[in-house]
Amino acid sequence: MGKWFKGWSAYELVWLGVFCGIAVGLTVIMKDSLFGFTVFLTGVLCVVLAAKGNLMSYVFGMYNTFGYAYLAYTNGIYGEMLLNLLFFVPMNVVGFFLWRKHQDGGKLEMRRMNLRGILWTGAACVLGSVIIGFFLSLIPTQNSPYIDAITNVLSVVATFLMVWRYKEQWLVYIVLNAFTVLLWVLRTLDGSPDGLLMIVMWSAYLINAAYGYYTWTKGAKEAYR
Repeated sequence: MGKWFKGWSAYELVWLGVFCGIAVGLTVIMKDSLFGFTVFLTGVLCVVLAAKGNLMSYVFGMYNTFGYAYLAYTNGIYGEMLLNLLFFVPMNVVGFFLWRKHQDGGKLEMRRMNLRGILWTGAACVLGSVIIGFFLSLIPTQNSPYIDAITNVLSVVATFLMVWRYKEQWLVYIVLNAFTVLLWVLRTLDGSPDGLLMIVMWSAYLINAAYGYYTWTKGAKEAYR
């Protein structure tokens, strides 16, 4: 356990402790399920470790993927459910091995995109969101189809950038997490029992994404020296 936290800053340890504490508090106050708590906790561990470029991110990410897919299913967010089961499960495996391959003395080699790559990525995000949103809107029981589509597309794009070790993944994650918070706010207003915990979880991801971009920007600069 100790080696997981080797080299962590005081901020990172405090950040992790604060949000884990919030998860425990909300679970007790709202009498939420132990399962919902474990999804929150593994999600926090996953994104914090990703910001550190730590391989264990994919281990915790696998449990979180299955857990979040179930919560999405029970809340009628089918795009999120299918995304997690059909995309994130195999990408967790692919990402683990690709990251392990690009380690330099135990430290992940980080990269940055050129302007052309950034523009193509932005165009793909917009076009994909419009197309998928249209098809999701055709499902009678689908909730918030276009927001669901945006989170799906951005999740796919960010995951590929993450697997390929590009620091720009964190810019995509910032937008993604903001929309996902909105998605769960809407579900909470509709009476979802898991909504508040998911809002806190994705808010934690949003804060971590900003820190991840800062960390990976420094890492990419070191790689290009």
